[in-house]
Amino acid sequence: QVTLSESGGGSVQAGGSLRLSCTSSGYSASTYCLAWFRQAPGKPREGVASIDRDGRTTYTDSVKGRFRIPQENDYNPLYLQMDSLKPEDTAMYYCAAEPGLRGPGCNFEGALGFRYRGQGTQVTVSS
Repeated sequence: QVTLSESGGGSVQAGGSLRLSCTSSGYSASTYCLAWFRQAPGKPREGVASIDRDGRTTYTDSVKGRFRIPQENDYNPLYLQMDSLKPEDTAMYYCAAEPGLRGPGCNFEGALGFRYRGQGTQVTVSS
């Protein structure tokens, strides 16, 4: 059984940093397409970032240059390093995983439909 569990969320002031973690079990994380998506209150879910087994990453425009997925530990835990946080980054953040995707098929936009996802961790950024 595949399980994903996020942690590391919290409350920070604008300009601060957080490092989210996603611990997985039941599969080999390094063979999957892994991603992060988020959902703010009253807004649709939004893909944030992805990484495939070859280390290829994609990021939505609003987080480019501020967020990154470090390539560590064969992606277990999977991290999301978030710097220069803004109030508009406030959301519940989820990690997601899909087997068999790599290259252009592994992207942040697809994260919303991935087969496996965690329960989320809340990030709140105050101005």
